[in-house]
Amino acid sequence: MTEDEFDAFYAATFPRLTGQLSAFTGDREEAQDVVQEAFVRAWDRRADFLADEAPEAWIRTVAMRLAVSRWRRAKRWLELVRRTPPPESVPGPTPDHTALVAALRQLPKAQRMVIVLHHLCDVTVEQIASETGTPVGTVKARLYRGRAALAKHLTVDEVGRADVPVREGSGHV
Repeated sequence: MTEDEFDAFYAATFPRLTGQLSAFTGDREEAQDVVQEAFVRAWDRRADFLADEAPEAWIRTVAMRLAVSRWRRAKRWLELVRRTPPPESVPGPTPDHTALVAALRQLPKAQRMVIVLHHLCDVTVEQIASETGTPVGTVKARLYRGRAALAKHLTVDEVGRADVPVREGSGHV
């Protein structure tokens, strides 16, 4: 089957197959997804696709099997969810965390990335350099400059917490 023949076959049968699979699945979007996936699989074997006596039936069968597979996966997932106890409530971010994130947002992306990787993810300077394709000296410079810039955006209160963002003209140094 040539590309043009396949395109014509697709154009002629997709709406009909989608309607049939919509009735089968009860969901038009799901039907479109499985019919499209079936056509993708047919495309891979299009050279001998016309040799099939009923290419439309082949597409429909593949699409129906895909729909059934999706139902089975969804059913297994639901069973897993039902067996798994609900997670304990997760507390929201602390004021320190919120202040740190706000201050990090003020840094250039490159500095923010190395600060987060090094100080929050415990990644070594050498690993950061390897992962980012950046020279070790550049990573060190970004850490130094990033920490200096971060210090300007945070202040330490009497208890030693860094949760008070410094604002222009606020008098905090």
